[in-house]
This record gives sequence, C-alpha cells and structure tokens, in this order.
Amino acid sequence: MSTFRNLKIWQKAMILVTKIYTETKNFPHEEVYGLTSQMRRASISIPSNIAEGYGREGKNDYVKFLNIAMSSLFELQTQIEIGKNLNFISENNFNSIYEDTRELERMLSSFIRTVKTSKPNI
Repeated sequence: MSTFRNLKIWQKAMILVTKIYTETKNFPHEEVYGLTSQMRRASISIPSNIAEGYGREGKNDYVKFLNIAMSSLFELQTQIEIGKNLNFISENNFNSIYEDTRELERMLSSFIRTVKTSKPNI
C-alpha cells in the first residue's frame, strides 16, 4: 500500500528538517525562541503539510496543503538567508541548504501541477 512516506518530496522534506535542526544547534542561545524556533517550525511544516494533504479527501484539499507546504518552504528560504546575513550560517552551509530548498521547490511545484491535472480520485 502506498503512503505519503513513499513520496520523494516528503522524503526530501524530512531530510531538510534534519539539516535545519543540525544547523540551528549552533545558533546563539538568545535565538532559541527567535530565528532558531522559526526555522525549525517552518521546516517541520513542509513534510507535515505534504502528509496531511495526502490524507485528505479529493485533490482540491490536497493542493491546498501542498500550497501551504510551498509557503513554508518560501518562509524557510527567507529565514536561512537571514541566518546567513547574521553570520549564524556559513556561506557554504547556506549554499548547500538553499540549493536543497530550491530542489524541493521545483519538485513541489511540479507535484502541485500534477495533482491539479490528475483524475478526481487522487
């Protein structure tokens, strides 16, 4: 039986969450309730909304949750750039994480188009 766990976008989003948690471990302690928390919550929102949408009835609901996942991804892209600008994230780590987010963005965008044009019983 197929589940959301079989989706490549969900798998990549889960890897991204782990990378964000690892990266934010080194943020200043005073950011624990600020940028650290924001980045972690945004990253968690991506696979969570992919999974939640998968469990919904009908493709319109699914697309709604995929769009929420995309919005969280854009939020995270902004936050990692803020982290880089504040020298919390090195240039190399920023480039690596940002490229991961861009790949996920392309995959998610393509998946949204596929779901929108699929048969009604997706």
